[in-house]
Amino acid sequence: MAATITDVARLAGVSHQTVSRVLNDEGTVRPATRAKVEDAMTQLRYRPSAAARALATKRTGTIGLVSSGSALYGPSSIMIAFNEAARRAGYQVSIASLTVADRVAMLDAVDRLLRQDVEALVLIAPDRVSLEAIQGLELGVPLVAAESSGQSGLHSVSIDQYAGARMATAHLAELGHRCIAHLAGPAESLDALERERGWRAELEHRNLAPGPLRVGDWLAESGYQHGRELAGLPDVTAVFSSNDQMALGLLHAFADMGRPAPDGVSVVGFDDIPEAAHYQPPLTTVRQDFSELGRRILAEVLDALRRGPGGPLARMEPHLVERGSTGRLATPPRRPD
Repeated sequence: MAATITDVARLAGVSHQTVSRVLNDEGTVRPATRAKVEDAMTQLRYRPSAAARALATKRTGTIGLVSSGSALYGPSSIMIAFNEAARRAGYQVSIASLTVADRVAMLDAVDRLLRQDVEALVLIAPDRVSLEAIQGLELGVPLVAAESSGQSGLHSVSIDQYAGARMATAHLAELGHRCIAHLAGPAESLDALERERGWRAELEHRNLAPGPLRVGDWLAESGYQHGRELAGLPDVTAVFSSNDQMALGLLHAFADMGRPAPDGVSVVGFDDIPEAAHYQPPLTTVRQDFSELGRRILAEVLDALRRGPGGPLARMEPHLVERGSTGRLATPPRRPD
């Protein structure tokens, strides 16, 4: 039969109220007494009831996480890192993943998590619809969002997409490229909009006119299709792609059109997915530390639970990883046959 709190108290030689204070991590128990209670729990293999503890402490030890676009490398990596950080901190995570983000689905997901008495909510949904749906809601619990625009009014933690895009564009300009195209992500993506904004700002800073702008869907196939068109434009000598998957398609298309990187074109991606170093040629890209971002989000949640919400936006810096897909512009590009 499973040990009870009374069994623990009897073995430790203390009252059951003292055992309860140890379980609830109250600071009123002397270290020596706490050690005796913990030793008794170990000997008896005592496992406290999560339901009873939640009732006593008004805490469930659960954080709700809402994610859309989770099949993509970035959001899924953040989710994994956040879950691991939460587990190490003694929290469990209840997840609502949305394949399609719309207002109704978002509100339903939030409502289901709140009915589970989560202590806080995390939003990993880098699109305008998701953020607009949750703005203004009276949640009753802290909310931390992983979003890069800083315009939502929510407490946010993000990697600076704008700065990363400027790094990518500056790298290409410093290699001598003057017509730098951009393959953007979907228009509803806040990250994609920040990357496009950074591309434009860096070109303006260098008195360069924006090259052609194309909009993809994050997938390699759209990179390939837009790449075949861009490869037919002889003035385009470099492309900044809004993610690595589309960059792979670009490299493929330019090679098929007789302009392989880095001699025929220079391509920079974004994310540094694990395969980026093994493209042919290896892809120059902007690395985002998704694992650290997941840990930072958890740290912000814990701070909010202890002290209340912090500032409106905390940003991490990405950095450029130079590989073989970019090179210095030596001669004018050859017009494809």
